[in-house]
Amino acid sequence: MSKHILAIDQGTTSSRAIIFSDQGVPLATAQQEFRQYFPDDGWVEHDGEEIWQSTLQVCRQVLQEHGLPASEVAAIGITNQRETTLVWDAASGELIHRAIVWQDRRTADYCAELKAAGHEADVAARTGLLIDPYFSATKIRWILDQVPGARERAERGELRFGTVDSFLLWRLTGGRSHRTDATNASRTLLFNIHSQQWDEELLKLFEIPRSLLPEVLDCAAEFGVTDAQLLGAAIPLLAMAGDQQAALVGQACFSSGMVKSTYGTGCFMIQNTGAQPVSSQNRLLTTVGYRLNGKVSYAVEGSIFVAGAAVQWLRDGIKLINHASDSEALAEQTGNACGVYLVPAFTGLGAPYWDPKARGAIFGLTRDTGIKEIVTAGLQAVCYQTRDLLEAMRRDGASAPSALRVDGGMVVNNWVMQFLADILGVPVERPQVTETTALGVAYLAGLQLGLFASLEQIASHWHREQRFEPRMDEAHREALYQGWLNAVSRVRSEA
Repeated sequence: MSKHILAIDQGTTSSRAIIFSDQGVPLATAQQEFRQYFPDDGWVEHDGEEIWQSTLQVCRQVLQEHGLPASEVAAIGITNQRETTLVWDAASGELIHRAIVWQDRRTADYCAELKAAGHEADVAARTGLLIDPYFSATKIRWILDQVPGARERAERGELRFGTVDSFLLWRLTGGRSHRTDATNASRTLLFNIHSQQWDEELLKLFEIPRSLLPEVLDCAAEFGVTDAQLLGAAIPLLAMAGDQQAALVGQACFSSGMVKSTYGTGCFMIQNTGAQPVSSQNRLLTTVGYRLNGKVSYAVEGSIFVAGAAVQWLRDGIKLINHASDSEALAEQTGNACGVYLVPAFTGLGAPYWDPKARGAIFGLTRDTGIKEIVTAGLQAVCYQTRDLLEAMRRDGASAPSALRVDGGMVVNNWVMQFLADILGVPVERPQVTETTALGVAYLAGLQLGLFASLEQIASHWHREQRFEPRMDEAHREALYQGWLNAVSRVRSEA
């Protein structure tokens, strides 16, 4: 039997497909960017059909370029941008609205109403989450209320909801499988993380019919089989995990207390807390880290909405750089004390502030401020926001990690990784395989196939490529960070 695994990594700005060997070695990659839509202030949408077509195309491309027939792929795993919400017709599969992206803030006023009515404590107790536009429930409700006839169709059982994993599974299986995994379910505001079931009280609160929702399975499970016509053979789909939880697995953070931070469009720091959910007093999220054989490992997560997206904005929005990689050379010219702070609150602020109405700003501009200082401030903002998360975890009683394991597209930038270590005062470890999101779901599929006997065996495959030691003196570190806190305080709507 072939032991190749195809990992689909459907992200916020691109769709990727990566072929892995049975040892977790990436053999071939295909990637395709797709369009972002911003129809109103704080609104972010994707064309769901473009998500589907780009995913299908990269799967076909990576098989073709590697010369691998689909019949020699043992399994597919799907990892995805989380919380992004799609609703489609159960019979035709036709989407009834563009996908509403996790970054979207259109339901901020409704969330504020729910909080003012006193619902947040109960919702947090059930889901581990805060009431915020970030999560799927208020997006589903918005679609049902705003698309003509949608609520009536949903009440009749004619519509289906899915996060991106469920939508891709539906399409890949020709509409035969409507499922998700526990990690994606745990990000909807509708899933009780203690009972591991869709919560009837929350469905009532958010006015969402139960028939919309997918069946929830473990992260490694029999999700379905692809329609043979799509890729050239029927391939079992054996793993699913939201992108940040997949990265937790890919980074082999299987012991309680281990921490990873992923730098993609946003930045997400997750600490494994083991078999018991830990409730944060500092506005971090309690979530499902992974669920295997019915057993849940919980995690605490801090979510930053804009990380790599800030570099994308510097490149595409205000055109200060031609390529994201140009930022490293500019930062090396500038140094770490340029006096400029860029707060990238383009769609509000995530953890630990949770301020959907905050907006971005640049502070500290002088006559000699130029492109390189603004670009450097954009890179530093990613590191300062990571420090915000680490401080929140410390206030919750977590000890500082012995090292922070990092992954995602931004971590190839050595200047950013060194500044991150400096501003955190914690060593930063970059693994040999930085695409750990795709790697994690490949590991999960391999676990279901029996290629890996245990999580311990998976952990033995993790190898460090480089370690960045803090070398900034504490006074300088604290002065820089205080400047950041001052900048953030000036953009907050709730300050």
